[in-house]
Amino acid sequence: MTHSFLLEAGRWTLSGTWIERNQMPITVRGKTIVAWGQNNWFTMVTKLVFPEAERPEISFQYKGRLDSGERQYTYVLQQSILGRVEGEGWVGVESIIQRYWVLGDRQRRSGFETYYRVSPDQYQYSGGILAGHYLTSTIEGTLQRQT
Repeated sequence: MTHSFLLEAGRWTLSGTWIERNQMPITVRGKTIVAWGQNNWFTMVTKLVFPEAERPEISFQYKGRLDSGERQYTYVLQQSILGRVEGEGWVGVESIIQRYWVLGDRQRRSGFETYYRVSPDQYQYSGGILAGHYLTSTIEGTLQRQT
């Protein structure tokens, strides 16, 4: 596996588009910091802002564990829209795919995220939030590693 995102500590910027059901796409910008601690625990913090729209920022705080040489991991997430979330991730050859579900949620919200490696310093990112079987929002963009 030659992934630099998530598997290595680093700082990343995101530029892309956010789309909600029956709405026009809006610009989204963000920053992500990935850190690794002892015993193969990682933390990832992301903040998304909408510079051209009056909507609140979205924050994500992940904590997970990925043993060396493994391809699957679990994590917990505190997200400003969804609240407490649990998820799992798979490290593929060209992409990292994550799936998550909101704990104790009457709307049965869940979501997914895919990070596709373009180069060691750039990933294409896409994700979505579902309520039951229906997409409620999606995000797509480019992650760029900061040096």
